Amino acid sequence: MSEITVANAQTVAAIAPHGGQLIHRIAASEEEMHLRGKAPYLRSIRLSARQMCDLKLLGNGAFSPLEGFMSRADYLRVVREMRLANGLPWTIPVTLAVSGAEAPSEGESVALYDSDGVRLAGIMDIHEVYPNDKRREALEVYRTEDEAHPGVRALYAQGDTLLGGPVTVISATADRQPHELSPAETRAAFAASGWRTIVGFQTRNPVHRAHEYIQKCALETVDGLLLHPLVGETKSDDIPADVRMRCYEVLLAHYYPRNRVLLATLPAAMRYAGPREAIFHAIVRKNYGCTHFIVGRDHAGVGNYYGTYEAQQLFEEFSSDELGIRPMKFENSFYCHRCGGMASDKTCPHPVDVHVALSGTAVRNMLRAGELPPPEFSRPEVAQILIDAMRAQD
Repeated sequence: MSEITVANAQTVAAIAPHGGQLIHRIAASEEEMHLRGKAPYLRSIRLSARQMCDLKLLGNGAFSPLEGFMSRADYLRVVREMRLANGLPWTIPVTLAVSGAEAPSEGESVALYDSDGVRLAGIMDIHEVYPNDKRREALEVYRTEDEAHPGVRALYAQGDTLLGGPVTVISATADRQPHELSPAETRAAFAASGWRTIVGFQTRNPVHRAHEYIQKCALETVDGLLLHPLVGETKSDDIPADVRMRCYEVLLAHYYPRNRVLLATLPAAMRYAGPREAIFHAIVRKNYGCTHFIVGRDHAGVGNYYGTYEAQQLFEEFSSDELGIRPMKFENSFYCHRCGGMASDKTCPHPVDVHVALSGTAVRNMLRAGELPPPEFSRPEVAQILIDAMRAQD
C-alpha cells in the first residue's frame, strides 16, 4: 500500500489523527491485481449500502485507528463504555453483520462485493466470528429498543453474526463523487491554505440562516471551515444528496469568503444515534484534520429520542486531551426582528413572538407550494433550489 500521501498528511496537519496514525487500507495497483485474481476462489459476502459506506471510510482512514470491522473486544467495550479495547474513545460500533448460514470460519479470507454481487469491493481477513448483541447495542448506543427509530430498525434487520478483522479496499470501490476528499487530501488542502485551526460542520440537510450564523461565529475564531455534509445512506425522507450539494454550492458562492471554506463530502451512513453519533462525527472530523467541531441542538438526533443539548453534554464525559478535537457548542439560533439580526437565547432578551421560527413541516409545505420562506430563515437561492427539486419530483 502507498504510504507517501499518508506520511505527508501526518507531517503537514495541525492535529494528529485519532490514535496517532492515519490508517490507509486501499490496495495499490499491483496488490489490487493480485486480490482480483484471488477473489473468485474465496467465499463471497454482499455488503449493504451502509456496509459499503463503512468499508470506504475504513479504507481511506476516516475511521482511524480501525483497520477493519471491529473485533469482539472492541465491539463490546464500545457498546458498554464508549471506548475501544485499548481505552481510546469511540462511541459507534463499526461492524460487519451476516447471517449464521453465510458466516465464514475464523482464519478465512472473504471477498466483499456490492449489494448486487457484481463489483468487488475488497478482501477481509476473518480474525473473529462472534454473536451480534442487538438488544444491548440498541439500548446502549441508541438508548431505545423502539423499531420506529431508524438506527434501531437498521440494527435489527442485520444478521445475527458479526465478523471481525482487517480489510483491504479495492480502489475502484471508492467511486469518487464531486467534492469527495480523503482525510489525507483535506489535511493537505488545509496545509496548502496555511490553516492551523479548522472547524468542521456536520450536516445532512441544506444550510439555512441559523446554520450559517453558527458557522460564521465559529469562523471568527479559527482559520478555516470544513463544510462536510454527509452523503451516504440516510432516511428515505431526507433531501437527496445531489440537491443538498447544489444548495451548499450556491450558498458558498454568494455568502462565504472563498479562501476560508472548504466544501468536501463525507460518504458515511447516518446512524441517527444522537449524542453518541455526535462524538463519532467529531472523531471522524479529527481524522480529516479538523481541530474544532460544531455541536448544535439535537446533533444527529431523530424524533424525540434525545434531549435538545444531550449531545453537547456527552462531550463532558471525555477529557479534551483524549478526544483531541475541541467541541464548539451552540444553542438554537434564529432571526430576531427586535434585535435586527441572527441571535440565540444566549444573546437575545426578546420574546419568541418576534423570532422567525418555522417548523420543518411548515417549510416543506411552503416549498411544495412554490413559496419562498422568509429571507431571515433561508437564503432565497437555497430555497429556490429546493422548490425546483420538489417540482421535479411531482
